[in-house]
Amino acid sequence: MAHMCRQVTGLAAGCAGWVGVVVATVTNDWVRTCDYTVATCVRMDELGSRGLWAECVISPSLSHCVTCSRSSPYLQTSRALMICSCLLGLPSVLLVLMSMSCVRLQNDTSSVKLRRARVGGVLFLLMAVCGIISTVWFPVGAHLDEGLMSFGFSLYAGWVGSGLCLVGGSMILCCHGNDPRTPSRESSFYYSRQRGTATPVDPPANHPLTLFFFSNGSYTNMFPEEIHRLRSAAFIKQ
Repeated sequence: MAHMCRQVTGLAAGCAGWVGVVVATVTNDWVRTCDYTVATCVRMDELGSRGLWAECVISPSLSHCVTCSRSSPYLQTSRALMICSCLLGLPSVLLVLMSMSCVRLQNDTSSVKLRRARVGGVLFLLMAVCGIISTVWFPVGAHLDEGLMSFGFSLYAGWVGSGLCLVGGSMILCCHGNDPRTPSRESSFYYSRQRGTATPVDPPANHPLTLFFFSNGSYTNMFPEEIHRLRSAAFIKQ
């Protein structure tokens, strides 16, 4: 139950982060700029707003936007990264959803669900990386290109969305449990001839079941075939 709650929490954080990344991508209030001096812009109450796709002029009496015609490297890179981040959101959500124990698909196994969860978590982390690079590089480039006064709500949405994708992907990767293909500790035992008790130990790499016998002050590996042979020999002697 706790594992399911952690997985649902990670998925919810990833979905919320995906929404934030999409909002940041489609809106154009990334940074507030000023074509004049800061004092002049404050006195005129006129600011410019820039995003990935348009440049807007905001004033009390007028607000209009024009398509961004710049071809700056930071602008093109930010666009590409944000688009990639948005496109990765859908497969990430679907993979994590299909990895949940409450979702049953034909021929589903625990190992398949685990691989889906891992791929979905990695995609969420890639979304976070793309969003962080874009939302950090864009304001730096805008500041070097022209005067930067403040950040817009779109940039904050991108930061929050990228952070949630990072948290969600990390939770999914760290809290999904062990690989079910790994042999369980319950499949291996060692036996002491003096006491006749069995205690589980880690299995070797090549055998799912290994028995350890205590003999002459040390433990000896005994595989099932050898045990059967020894039992047959003891029966013949009797």
